[in-house]
Amino acid sequence: MSEKKARIAVFVSGGGTNLQAILDAQKSGIIKSGEVVLVVSNSEGAYALERAKNAGIKAETVTRKKTGSQEAFEAELERLMAENKIDLIVLAGFMNILTENFTSKYPKRIINIHPALIPSFCGKGFYGLKVHEAALERGVKLTGATVHYVNEIADGGEIIMQKAVEVHDGDTPEVLQRRVMEQAEWVIFPQAVEKVSAELMA
Repeated sequence: MSEKKARIAVFVSGGGTNLQAILDAQKSGIIKSGEVVLVVSNSEGAYALERAKNAGIKAETVTRKKTGSQEAFEAELERLMAENKIDLIVLAGFMNILTENFTSKYPKRIINIHPALIPSFCGKGFYGLKVHEAALERGVKLTGATVHYVNEIADGGEIIMQKAVEVHDGDTPEVLQRRVMEQAEWVIFPQAVEKVSAELMA
């Protein structure tokens, strides 16, 4: 096993709670085979950028609005990945579906977390609170989170890890979202980042 660490870029759009979980796991030694060297946001002023700055990590903003098209947006992301010699891309609440043109260049090098047990409540249109609203509407007793590889199909890549979380009577989407984050997302996301980093560096 080499001492070299996987160079990780985290793509974010909002508050960056999953980014924080990854940074904390890096500090505590859960993630030891990889290191976050770049945070990229597709929205100006995302709080996740502050988290990156506070941790002394390079932060960039690339918006589709500024680049003009999805193609130009992805080309700019690619340029950043090459420039920073990125081994692994981690999507942590990244609100832009990447096309095959981008994902095919990084096979098994892009991972994402989804706040449900795939194949339930996933795919196009299922993101954020909408996932938890759908789970409650359906009356499921168990939900959870899934870490998976990313391909051109939304939530369609191979599953890396899953963790189940109980749904309680009287849950609101917000309450359930918080429980899934605390009990599943923040637990398995860092573990999966370590697992994939270790495999890439083996």
